[in-house]
Amino acid sequence: MANKMHAVIPDNEEEYLLLSGIQHFAFCRRQWALIHIEQAWVENLLTTQGSILHEKTHNENLRESRNGTLIARKLRVHSRSLGLSGACDVVEFFPNENGVSIFGKSGTYTPYPVEYKRGRTKISDCDRLQLCAEAMCLEEMLCCPVPTGALFYGETRRREVVEFTEDLKESVRHAVIEMHEIFKKRYTPQVRSSPSCRRCSLVEACLPSLARAKSVESYLKSHLED
Repeated sequence: MANKMHAVIPDNEEEYLLLSGIQHFAFCRRQWALIHIEQAWVENLLTTQGSILHEKTHNENLRESRNGTLIARKLRVHSRSLGLSGACDVVEFFPNENGVSIFGKSGTYTPYPVEYKRGRTKISDCDRLQLCAEAMCLEEMLCCPVPTGALFYGETRRREVVEFTEDLKESVRHAVIEMHEIFKKRYTPQVRSSPSCRRCSLVEACLPSLARAKSVESYLKSHLED
């Protein structure tokens, strides 16, 4: 895996992929390619709700301290080993004698990333992979373990605690390798329609219905030939 990753990860930081893209990629590879390769983006009600939810969390100038816990918003992170860069919605730094020092602050702290999402917790790991990738960036930058984090869902107003297991980290590494390979080829995967397509903001650009129509056409043609 290490040799495979080294072969696809760019050395130039300007070629790093957007960290948040791993959520798009895990949800739908075609959606990720349309956004990150073809630069296609369409606002709808769901994306607008997501933007509103992130307004406060993305205020870089808003710093807080609650009961000894430091709260940083839109914290810029990157990983040379993953070739990713981006920003964490919120990182809470909890006092911990085994943690890391923070410039201008006394004591040591353990980082705890929190990602804000519209809707509610999902069966798929797409949101967890993004949060785990953020934790892996923090680990690499701060040289300290980041064992857990949380996903805050706007619909339920609750947090889902996520443990960053080795299996979840390995899933991040596999996804990142594929992302870099596809991005280098500038290849947009074909449509794989599913019920979730109806709620995707890129449904008009993706046109999954055409893929179904083509499938029916191929089916009829093959039977007529028989």
